[in-house]
Amino acid sequence: MTQVTRFAPSPTGRLHLGHAYAAMFARQEARAAKGRFLLRIEDIDALRCKPEFEAGITEDLQWLGFTWETPVRRQSEHLAEYEEAIDRLSRAGFLYPCFCTRAEIRAEIARAGAAHGPDGPLYPGLCRALDPGERTARQAAGEPYALRLDVAKANAAAGEIFFRDHRQGRIRATPEILGDVVLARKDVPTSYHLAATLDDHAQGVTLVTRGADLFAATHVHRLLQALLGLKTPEYHHHKLIFGSDGQKLSKTAQAPSLKSLREAGHSAEEVRLMAIAAATR
Repeated sequence: MTQVTRFAPSPTGRLHLGHAYAAMFARQEARAAKGRFLLRIEDIDALRCKPEFEAGITEDLQWLGFTWETPVRRQSEHLAEYEEAIDRLSRAGFLYPCFCTRAEIRAEIARAGAAHGPDGPLYPGLCRALDPGERTARQAAGEPYALRLDVAKANAAAGEIFFRDHRQGRIRATPEILGDVVLARKDVPTSYHLAATLDDHAQGVTLVTRGADLFAATHVHRLLQALLGLKTPEYHHHKLIFGSDGQKLSKTAQAPSLKSLREAGHSAEEVRLMAIAAATR
């Protein structure tokens, strides 16, 4: 089977060294197996994703020496596919509408406490047991809501499932560590969890490479694969890239962009070496 990897950035800012390393890692894994390297644009966040940032992604990757197959998959062009998957999960009884505001969730956590997962306190389940009639009435009234995965019910249907990570071996999926995650909202037909899982299946990705900070998310993605009958790729969760201050490089932390490094006079080869060096810190 041909190895297929992908690099899937969001056009919410310029790429930085962490992105460069992730793209290089995915390409190297494809090259080592004489496989295929794909580019995907994860642009479901209509407020933060901008055309100029997508153009910047292309500019930076081409400067670094990347080529990829066309057409590029853009998530914003596949919303109907995500909606169909949401409908399937809803009809199977695996989703429920959650009307809680962030403030209400925080207050309930403070009042009663909540189990903690890798990303913090888990959703305390305020809307999980709402009467079906109340759910329908509140939706009909136009209240904003999110569609959450009833992970206990989904786990019971899927049974024992596993995935293979190239660093850690065969892993039993335990999606309950993230609780009842949001898969869609009233005005947004998908979330990262659902869109990335469906995209990897649609693109025939055989090896998902991404940072170790997304290891917990893979447990949820494996569950969605089981529920929707999707192919299960293998995974390689690589090291994260940290700056000299010890903080993970990110757009929100205003990590130096590849564009700024280029404008400062660094060559593409120097930037590639900088990304590799940062990964060995």
